[in-house]
Amino acid sequence: MTIGLLKEPPHETRVSLLPESVATLVKKNLEVLVEPGAGEKSFASDHDYEKAGAKLLPRGEIINLSQLILTIHKPSLDDVALMRSKVAVGVYLPLYHIPRMHEWAARGVTIFSLDMLPRTTRAQSMDILSSQANIAGYKSVLLAADMYSRYFPMFMTAAGTIAPAKVLVLGAGVAGLQAVATARRLGAVVEVFDTRPAVKEEVISLGAKFIEVEGAADASKAGGYAVEQTKDFMNRQKQKIAASIMKADVVITTAQVPGKPAPLLVTAEMVETMRPGSVIVDLAASTGGNCELSRNKETIMHKGVIIVGNSNLAAGMPSDASKLYGKNVLNFLQLIIDKDGNMNLNWEDDLVKGCCITHNGEVVHERVKSLMGEGE
Repeated sequence: MTIGLLKEPPHETRVSLLPESVATLVKKNLEVLVEPGAGEKSFASDHDYEKAGAKLLPRGEIINLSQLILTIHKPSLDDVALMRSKVAVGVYLPLYHIPRMHEWAARGVTIFSLDMLPRTTRAQSMDILSSQANIAGYKSVLLAADMYSRYFPMFMTAAGTIAPAKVLVLGAGVAGLQAVATARRLGAVVEVFDTRPAVKEEVISLGAKFIEVEGAADASKAGGYAVEQTKDFMNRQKQKIAASIMKADVVITTAQVPGKPAPLLVTAEMVETMRPGSVIVDLAASTGGNCELSRNKETIMHKGVIIVGNSNLAAGMPSDASKLYGKNVLNFLQLIIDKDGNMNLNWEDDLVKGCCITHNGEVVHERVKSLMGEGE
């Protein structure tokens, strides 16, 4: 079987597989075709891929010759037009791109979107959301520390004492917990808000204070995401967050609800209570943002407060982000490629079925199908 590795759009620095992962596939007698320059922004040269056993070919030829296509972002419609009856694996965010999924189905492409993998113990080794969120949480604090106008740790000097920065993290999922750990390592005082009481122990173990609001909806089956809350809870939540933001120097926001706009947690009014020089990093900017003033892919200043809207911070560390993503992909491919190197789509496997969006000319994912009407 032939696997094609495509170059990502200009804004993306990651690649689906680094040469070390390609070598793993080649050892299994799989042919790997790589688009020239695919790994360039991840510091993997074309020579590295050839040394690993891959062949370099133009994009169109790769799509024509491959049975399985790897691309992190959604392929263009021109690419999809060449993919008839082929399999594509990536992170296609189908809940936010319902019409596109319908178009792909009409082209006969079988789509596996790894962001839709069931969040189970067995799926942990292929959980791209966790591996990339971990990097984003780490990078968000480093970015905030770089932009913040003051020190993070406390310093006692002959010229006086510098108080530690106060960091507020909204959302204690993978990204949030890594943000907490990183901020603490840098010496900040950290508070954390999350609607799930179950994460309180993890937050405290990292040395942060957990802000509790009683009466949250059960999020135990949401796969690590936030869930929609009642108006009464949201009002109480708003009051608690407002009180913490007023004292915060840095705010990291990470809360998202699959298939829906990110919950609005930080209003313009709250931002205006922060002192000039403070920083907000909104990791949910691509789905509307947790901060009312966030603009996706932009950094703005509002009354002295820096607001960074960036949902793709993992791409800021392309080498390790690609390495971890590639390992996730390799683990998933083991489910759909048999020991003889042939495609084997086992629909009895809950992970294979759970992240398949289109197959045989139809949208087959139940959640995506249920949203077809409102997404078009």
